Amino acid sequence: MGARENMYYSQSSYEICCEWGEEGVKALSTTCDVIIIVDVLSFCTCVDIAVSRDATIYPYRYKDDTTAEYAKSVQATLAEARGSETGFSLSPRSLMQVPPGTKLVMPSPNGATLSLLSQDAFTLAGCLRNAKAIANVAQEKGKRIAVIPAGERWADNTLRFAVEDLIGAGAIISYLCGSKSPEAEIALASFERNSENLENILSNCSSGLELIERGFADDVRLASALNASTCVPHLQNAAYASFRKAQLH
Repeated sequence: MGARENMYYSQSSYEICCEWGEEGVKALSTTCDVIIIVDVLSFCTCVDIAVSRDATIYPYRYKDDTTAEYAKSVQATLAEARGSETGFSLSPRSLMQVPPGTKLVMPSPNGATLSLLSQDAFTLAGCLRNAKAIANVAQEKGKRIAVIPAGERWADNTLRFAVEDLIGAGAIISYLCGSKSPEAEIALASFERNSENLENILSNCSSGLELIERGFADDVRLASALNASTCVPHLQNAAYASFRKAQLH
């Protein structure tokens, strides 16, 4: 991206910014104090649930041949395929009883991939469950804040608009003070329009319908629970852990 293009896309006139996916991270990470990755169904919801139980999550590239080797190098367990009967996965339900101290490498095409792009900035994993807590810490750490809805993927790997991530981004933005870009205002309006009906919206959007059809209705329910958590997963040293816990040490 050239300097002139960056002038248009960096939303530099505003304190609260919002842009989609990998290109959004690239456009905003160099000019914002805080990056908030939002992948509601399901990476960031998984991270919230696991980190709230004092687990550590290592994001990693999806379908990468080096994943198992990487997990071994950080002495962590590799997340299994969603729906595994025996292990932890990108299913939030699978992490509800994760033992404290667990170290888990979790590849995903969206939230994890974006996390790897943003780790040079102060990066948080946000979702509906921890929207208010994430916003509070973000404003402690900086004035210019980028909220990045991750989106999903089409079969050809191009970005697919994901309504659940737009609404999740808007939920976080609703707790942020400061001037908001038009992109951030649209996300905020989407949340405000649907804030009393979150589980129904998530259950009937494309991503939710797919998960329910595959037997993961509980994951949609868990992801819809606005402010059910006060956990703030912070990406540091290539892993998400509790921001508040790190502050105590």
